[in-house]
Amino acid sequence: MLRTFRAWLKGSRLEWIDEIPEFGNQLIQVHVTLLENEPDLGARVRGRKMAEILEKLSACQVLTDVEPVAWQREIRQDRSLPGR
Repeated sequence: MLRTFRAWLKGSRLEWIDEIPEFGNQLIQVHVTLLENEPDLGARVRGRKMAEILEKLSACQVLTDVEPVAWQREIRQDRSLPGR
């Protein structure tokens, strides 16, 4: 079973945050994953682009002639329930 230990990296040393692994002075191979504190730049760019597209769509006013309630009734077309 793999175990994960949390630590701070300070220069070339790890400082354990929670539980300290009991390995003594053995040389242990570790894998360190650095977690990003801020969202990556790609996500920000995609968010801005999505906002621009949504703004353009709202400005188009393509569906202004559609009455929502009538459209829903037409699309819904209730069916009879089985056994009733």
